[in-house]
Amino acid sequence: MKKEEILHMFPASLRGLFHTAALAAQEVQEIRLRAEKPVILIRKQQEYFLTKEGRFTKEAAGAKVMDAGELEQILQHICKYSVYAYVDEIRQGYLTLPGGHRVGVAGQVVLEDENRIRTIKNIRYLNIRIAHEIKGAAKQVISEVYEKGRFCNTLILSPPGCGKTTLLRDLVREISDGNAWGAGMFVSVVDERSELAGSYLGVAQNDLGIRTDVLDGCPKAMGMMLLIRSMAPEVIAVDELGCPEDADAVEKVLRCGCHILSTIHAEDMEELRRKSFMKRLLAEGAFRRFIVLAKENGSCVVKKIYRCE
Repeated sequence: MKKEEILHMFPASLRGLFHTAALAAQEVQEIRLRAEKPVILIRKQQEYFLTKEGRFTKEAAGAKVMDAGELEQILQHICKYSVYAYVDEIRQGYLTLPGGHRVGVAGQVVLEDENRIRTIKNIRYLNIRIAHEIKGAAKQVISEVYEKGRFCNTLILSPPGCGKTTLLRDLVREISDGNAWGAGMFVSVVDERSELAGSYLGVAQNDLGIRTDVLDGCPKAMGMMLLIRSMAPEVIAVDELGCPEDADAVEKVLRCGCHILSTIHAEDMEELRRKSFMKRLLAEGAFRRFIVLAKENGSCVVKKIYRCE
């Protein structure tokens, strides 16, 4: 299925070029396209170029150079030949495709005012990020986030590219469906960048469980408050806490008696403690479990789990 999803990202005239990449869909993380530059793929965390025949190579010489016209064809195809209809998504810098895949865009920004982007035009850079839902990613840690059958507020610490979103997604599914350590719970997800659910036309493309509601494309702090009022969740899940507003919203969620499951960019507990916007939450003991991820020998691993009793 993923092979077909990748091929159909491209117009028919270019599908032959990406046929080999589609066959390796389970191993490909990104396809990077830049006008007048070689096509680059990230496969198993390694960088490759794509030849004119569609083969993988480590050499830039002889790689397929994507011209501006071909890039425009791909963008038009992704937008179903109506870029204007996708202006709201383009304004946010990415498009979501069936299967939960995302296409990041860059080009010339047109500002509406100092703080608001009207649109992005002359798009000459595309980053196609292939979604990889890995069921079972939470198997190693699921028993650690419960205590006597009750879910414990959990924060996942990870540097970029170590699988925190993949782990968060599978934890949401496990908590929602129920498992050997706890009964199923009502989970609400604030999916600000459409990475967890991968929603397409409002429908989650990834399995987040039978008791999960998704608020797609909404800022985290605003979304947490909205979900508390509207969906009566038992657990709220968000990806990448990153500012004081996010921390304030987490505090309000906990005051409402709801649990929290989240991630943050940090290599270890020391770096987490240095983040000023997190100091109050840490001092108040908001989280009872800390899962630290790392990369060892090119693989993402659970480095440490901290339990706060």
